[in-house]
Amino acid sequence: MRIKHHSQSRRDFLRRSLAVAGVCAVPLPASYGGIEDAKFDYDLVIYGGTSAAITAAVQARRMGRSVVIVCPENHLGGLTTSGLGWTDSKNGNAIGGLAREFYQRVWKFYNQSSAWTRQTRASYLEQKITAQPGLAMDDQRRVMWTFEPHAAERVVEQWLASEQIPVFRDEWLDRTHGVMRRGTTIVAIRTLSGKRFSGRMFLDAGYEGDLMAAAGVEYRIGRDSAHEFGESLNGIRFPVKSVDGHHGKAYPGVDPYVVPGKPESGLIAGIESVFTNPALLGQADPKRLQCFTFRLCLTTEADNRVTIARPADYDERQYELLFRLLRQGGEVGFTSEAMPNRKTDASSLGHVSGDFVGGSFSIADGWIYSDASYARRKQIVAAHRSYQAGLLWTLQNHQRVPARIQRCLAQWGLSKDEFIDNGNWPYQLYVREARRMVGVTMVTQHHVQMLPGYEVMDSIGLGSYSLDSHVVRRVVVDGKIRDEGGFYVWCDKPYPLPYGCIVPQRSDATNLLSPVALSATHAAFGSIRMEPTYMILGQAAATAAVLALQSGVAVQDVNYRDLAKRLVADGQRLTMQAAAAA
Repeated sequence: MRIKHHSQSRRDFLRRSLAVAGVCAVPLPASYGGIEDAKFDYDLVIYGGTSAAITAAVQARRMGRSVVIVCPENHLGGLTTSGLGWTDSKNGNAIGGLAREFYQRVWKFYNQSSAWTRQTRASYLEQKITAQPGLAMDDQRRVMWTFEPHAAERVVEQWLASEQIPVFRDEWLDRTHGVMRRGTTIVAIRTLSGKRFSGRMFLDAGYEGDLMAAAGVEYRIGRDSAHEFGESLNGIRFPVKSVDGHHGKAYPGVDPYVVPGKPESGLIAGIESVFTNPALLGQADPKRLQCFTFRLCLTTEADNRVTIARPADYDERQYELLFRLLRQGGEVGFTSEAMPNRKTDASSLGHVSGDFVGGSFSIADGWIYSDASYARRKQIVAAHRSYQAGLLWTLQNHQRVPARIQRCLAQWGLSKDEFIDNGNWPYQLYVREARRMVGVTMVTQHHVQMLPGYEVMDSIGLGSYSLDSHVVRRVVVDGKIRDEGGFYVWCDKPYPLPYGCIVPQRSDATNLLSPVALSATHAAFGSIRMEPTYMILGQAAATAAVLALQSGVAVQDVNYRDLAKRLVADGQRLTMQAAAAA
């Protein structure tokens, strides 16, 4: 909603808004950082275009508040609309509220005969595909857990249009001077295009947590010390003498040196360093992130398949580890989960895969994706695309790849009817972890595993995924290549997420919530960081923001009973009992 104003009425509006929110009782100066010239005024300003932003905007609108989405993306929905159609949740009953409504809307989309262009609805049903949350297409529960990217995007766009939610795309937060505050209150944000968006409440719904960071909220990057919270999965970690699945996975028989057997020749591409200090195990590591990837939408349908081209900057030395691993009979490739219309959500599989290990940071050059400039992030995204396209081209064409593997993979290509304005490549890089807020409550591995003494009394929704971090780096230990930083620990029950994990400390900000770059340790974040969970937390954040406005209090002072009552009324599932009864 745009509000027409003159400078005097604009200033009066800000005074009234801040006074009602209980955060500013003094008059604004005649010229406060140019705020009086702002063009857009809302109850809730959401920065970021992820799935959390979608549910937050819908919730605020349905609670009768003006809301806007301001985002750097041109295509909304984050990974949900950018290739991750294999829903990451171990228990579909844990998903309620607007998150569930999204998957119901997907089911309705695929109830249309026009949605089935490469196969029939009946033929897909006959496959009886069991996705992670349950039956992939569940007519009894009227939900669908698998979907094509364009289908998810169409659902999102139609949803936002039906709720009449304004969206400002390709708007990048000015991370240096773009957050205007009065004390702990954010008054407005400014984008690089010069637009200003004033609001009474703000949500950071971006994967990177840029608004949170620019607002001066404390955050962490990388891995916490294992000793700080007594977590077995945190810190620098891998076994030196044993091989334990995802923990320090070894590369049997693969020589790590450019000239095999000669350490003085240097390490081949993809291996960071030689690890020689076991005393570092369990120590914090704020300089590295787990690896990123693109979730590709591939198909074998000849008339809908786009051949994967060799990248212009292709360098076969980048794939030397792959060649040596294949020679030893190692595992490489990607998963091929069955999406509708004979497509797949291609995830990483094996030692060498779409995961660009070490691509999210550079120790030598001193950058890390989380805090990188927009220009640097653009380079990082391009490097990931080049690496992944080069990997697939190599597996399909290179003479050092066994013919049987080439034949198997040659049938796959990008889907011609997906991401049509981006070379059929996903819009969104899978940023598995960037910044993590230091908020009112820090969720730990113990909360996820629901250990005694870690009960959550202010649940706003349920998480439902195993503790999972992809590999951080490859190193050499005693002359052998090992993965470092990855873990996967099964969690078989949904667990409650506390309101405090999306709320910053009072001294940092009193009208900001962060449902994506939330407050959790690296170990816990590895379970929380899933798209359905982001949707759940987005709805909860918007509900809390509106209740804070209604009561004229800071987000830290929202009455939890009122919050829980409204969330339950809107279909959110806050307890394991509620999930079990669904």
